[in-house]
This record gives sequence, C-alpha cells and structure tokens, in this order.
Amino acid sequence: MYDEIIYEVDGPSAVITLNRPDALNALTNNMMEELKHALAAAEADPEVVGIVLTGAGRGFCAGMDMNALDSQASGGDLNDGAVVKRLDADPGDKSMGSDFQVTFSYIMSVRKPIIVAVNGACAGLGMSIALLCDMRFASENTKFVTAFAHRGLVAEHGQSWILPRLIGPARALDLLWSSRKLNAEEAMEFGLVERIFPAESLLDETKAYIQVLADSSAPVSMMLMKQQVYRHLNMSLGDAMRETNKLMADSLTRNDFAEGVKSFMEKRPPAFSKVSLD
Repeated sequence: MYDEIIYEVDGPSAVITLNRPDALNALTNNMMEELKHALAAAEADPEVVGIVLTGAGRGFCAGMDMNALDSQASGGDLNDGAVVKRLDADPGDKSMGSDFQVTFSYIMSVRKPIIVAVNGACAGLGMSIALLCDMRFASENTKFVTAFAHRGLVAEHGQSWILPRLIGPARALDLLWSSRKLNAEEAMEFGLVERIFPAESLLDETKAYIQVLADSSAPVSMMLMKQQVYRHLNMSLGDAMRETNKLMADSLTRNDFAEGVKSFMEKRPPAFSKVSLD
C-alpha cells in the first residue's frame, strides 16, 4: 500500500518508518498522506498500545523535499507536477476540538502514545512533526535544526507554539533565529528529548518502553491523560481542574479501576481494556 513509508506492527508497537533514505527521508506530499493513513491504522488497531515513528538510513527527516520547495519558490506548485495519492485516513479524536485539526496538530489528538525514535538529522518540517509527537528518544548522533530562517521562512507548522512550551521562549528564539544545530546531549538538557541511546539500540529501546506501558498501564487512562495534557495547555487552571474532576469521577466507575486495584492486591499483571474507537 505504501511507497514512501514502511508500516509494521511488532507486539504492542506500531512502527512507522519514513522511507526515502537517499533523500534523508525528506517529506513529499505523498509521504505525508501515507504517514496520516498509517497513524489512523495504528490508532484503530486494538492490539497496538503505542506508535513509534522513525526514519530509514542515517537520519530521521531532513524536512520538506527541496525539489518541491524550489518549485514553489519559482512560482510553481509544491507538488512539482507530481500526482498526490490521496488515502482514506482520518486519525485523531475530533472531540478534542478544532485546535487539533489544523495541518499537523492532528498528531496531538491521536488516541495512543506516539514516540519518535530520532535516528539522526531532524530538520525543518521533520522537526515540527517530531515536536508534535508525545516523546522523543534520540540516538547519540542526532542533530536538530529548525532551518526556517535560513530559507527566508517563519516558524512553521506549530513550532512557534510547541517549542517555547518545551524549552522556553528565549531558547526557542535562539534555535529559530540562528538555525544552529542542536546535538542530542544539548537537546536532552533543553528538554527536547527524553532518552538518548546508541544508534544500534534506539529502535529496540523505544519499542521496549512501549512494551512496559503495555504490561502495566491502562490504554484508556493513557489516552485520556494525553487529551488532558494537550487540551489543558489551552485552558485556565479552573477549567482544567473542573474537567479533571469529571474525568476522575468517570474513571472510578470503569472496569479498569477495579482491575487496577485487584491486580495490585493479587500481585499480578493487570488485564486492562483496550482502546476502542467505537
């Protein structure tokens, strides 16, 4: 089905690999359509607990394909004459509201954890997509770069919103203005990445983290917590607390709560409900 990504399910992990290694996985419109379709497939699969997004070869994603950008800069179409393959895909929870249906913000409304295994260069639009995912695990040779100022552009596709929230306004402006390369260690110090692993074990370690979640955490709880975190970024404290109180009351009535208590008392792994889109 896919030409520019690879989609595989391995236990509780759905692994989506950007697959244009000769172009450092630079994004095309077809690749973005395929990514959206694969995210919808992973979200709908009840056996999938978490999603891993990574890149083939020596980098994660170099941003938008430069041939397409050159065509647009010359007054042409971003597709550079290519026919875009439209796929039937509609990932994400629409009940989270319209804020999460603007270009790539849909990623934040996908009902399952999305962890990016950043395996090298992560630039421009590729960095935007990585930042809108839930967590970032990086290889030791990872480099982040915003790149927009060097192309005469602005902070695109949510970076002006998410980057200051992750690392603060001053550091965000430094990276946006200078487009300097940020290595894995400094990215972790800033709070852009949560784990650093050797390149050869990055993907396995990322899938291992999802396995831990699958073994111990309720998928419905993780889905609701993700919604809380992102929706509450746009709420006042009082509104967030009131919504949380309602969600907490609802959670006390679900079978997962009884199972969580019972499994703890019986000293056994819990058997929680799977996420259903019905």
